[in-house]
Amino acid sequence: MNKRGFASDNNSGVHPEIMKAIMEVNNGHTIAYGNDIYTERAKAKFHEHFGFDIEIYFVFIGTAANVLGLSAATRSWNAVICAETAHINEDECGAPQKFNGFKLLQVETHDGKLTVDLIQKHMKGFDFEHHSQPKVISITQSTELGTVYTVNEIKKLADFAHQHNMYLHMDGARIANAAVTLNKSFKEFTKDAGVDILSFGGTKNGMMYGEAILFLNKDLGKDFKYVRKQGMQLASKMRFISAQFERYLTDNLWFENAKHSNQMAKLLESKIKEIPQIKITQKVESNGVFAIVPKEIIPELKKEYFFYDWNEVRSEVRWMASFDTTEDDILKFVELIKSKV
Repeated sequence: MNKRGFASDNNSGVHPEIMKAIMEVNNGHTIAYGNDIYTERAKAKFHEHFGFDIEIYFVFIGTAANVLGLSAATRSWNAVICAETAHINEDECGAPQKFNGFKLLQVETHDGKLTVDLIQKHMKGFDFEHHSQPKVISITQSTELGTVYTVNEIKKLADFAHQHNMYLHMDGARIANAAVTLNKSFKEFTKDAGVDILSFGGTKNGMMYGEAILFLNKDLGKDFKYVRKQGMQLASKMRFISAQFERYLTDNLWFENAKHSNQMAKLLESKIKEIPQIKITQKVESNGVFAIVPKEIIPELKKEYFFYDWNEVRSEVRWMASFDTTEDDILKFVELIKSKV
């Protein structure tokens, strides 16, 4: 077995209960393209968490969830405001712009979080045909820097967006980690806070693959089944995505996985603080630790535990904990660091 590293929660395996759920639906035949009992049961789980006045669509990957979800709220002359660190800006190879045609307006932040004050500079050119028209504010929860928006922060952004005839989109690739940190239900910091479109992820928290696009503003989901098909994200054997979500949202599996990964990140933070040569750069509010590390030891550490550089100029790295990270993993990694500094 490959050694567990700290590069990404995408690098982890599949939770045994999720794998079991996949195997359990791998019997016999059922109607394809989501017209099956497993997909209905998975949707019922989402209704338990978010209420019934929503539209739910399953897709394969997070990039598709973001790209197709945003397509429902934009036209090619629109603009989407996001943090410069946002996944849609940094890690989706221009897919949002290629497939939707809109412009991304980037905002520099110190912690990955947008505020009304920070986005004000982009609130211009409305009804002026020479300017792209701002239509969506997109936030990530938890952010790419491991920080978490409070309910009040989300409400302020949602209210501001709606006052300007705009929508609020949330990239929830690590939404479970945020829910644990906030000690809130999913609905409390999404639908109740004014989020219109939610990309709901599970792959980083124990699922094999599959994401959900939730239209919390139900009107935006009208005719979306055609958008999903044209976007090449209509799974024929959808039961294998649906079965994962049904189990993930049952008996708090999502919560236990995210709680554990958050706790492992906090343990790593506490141990790293004992090493004066290393500086933690962000609040550890979910399952990521960002730190400035002596440049000369980074290659040595990577020989034993793989992780990514975040900002090579300032020798900043990112360490991610996963649902299967162990306390022993953390302690051995910290001992290695201590031996190199």
